[in-house]
Amino acid sequence: MARLRVKALDHDDYHYDEGAPPVVHFENVGVRYGMGPEVLRDLTFSIEPNSFQFLTGPSGAGKTTLLRLILLSVKPTRGLISMFGEDVSRISKDELTSLRRRMGVVFQDFRLLDHLTTYENVALPLRVQGKEESSYRAEVVELLRWVGLGDRMHMLPPVLSGGEKQRAAIARALIVRPDLLLADEPTGNVDPSLARRLLRLFIELNRLGTSVVIATHDFSLMDQLDVRRLVLGDGQLHIDG
Repeated sequence: MARLRVKALDHDDYHYDEGAPPVVHFENVGVRYGMGPEVLRDLTFSIEPNSFQFLTGPSGAGKTTLLRLILLSVKPTRGLISMFGEDVSRISKDELTSLRRRMGVVFQDFRLLDHLTTYENVALPLRVQGKEESSYRAEVVELLRWVGLGDRMHMLPPVLSGGEKQRAAIARALIVRPDLLLADEPTGNVDPSLARRLLRLFIELNRLGTSVVIATHDFSLMDQLDVRRLVLGDGQLHIDG
């Protein structure tokens, strides 16, 4: 299969500061739980603005832990983590909240609110930002139709299938056009055709300026794109490409 190339952004599409710091930078980061050995160690890498990469490795390698480190929901045992040029160990709680709002996240367990409709779940990040529904309704509806949920937008999550919940979670992460998107197995519950369509959506978001990190063990998905791979194994990170 021929691989797609994620090209550098055209300046007509998006304008950004070429001297901007990395979106994420790890320097000799290690993590252990309790008194056990480090599950991740000596992690040193950067995620640059407007970049696209896959995070991969065998089950249990620590992909989800690494994503949580980037999300700032897990603290490192040692080392330095900076986000958007800010040392996260030195910032206030309010600044931490501001950094998290610049990220979109797709979790494996979806984390949809069962008492809200599909539409309301996807629109929730915009409501939290204080935006009026009239300013975003058309965009939410269009995105839901794009991911194949146009006829499910008024349904509650308990009646959705696993694949439909997955797509709703993806739409919710994308609706704010985050500076950084973290996706943990985002195509794990959809068929290959829809997986490729969702991948196109991630590519388009990247073209608009978002750095994308997709955690997956699906080689058929990764082989569709000619991008960098962050490979976890034996607690360490290796970079391919």
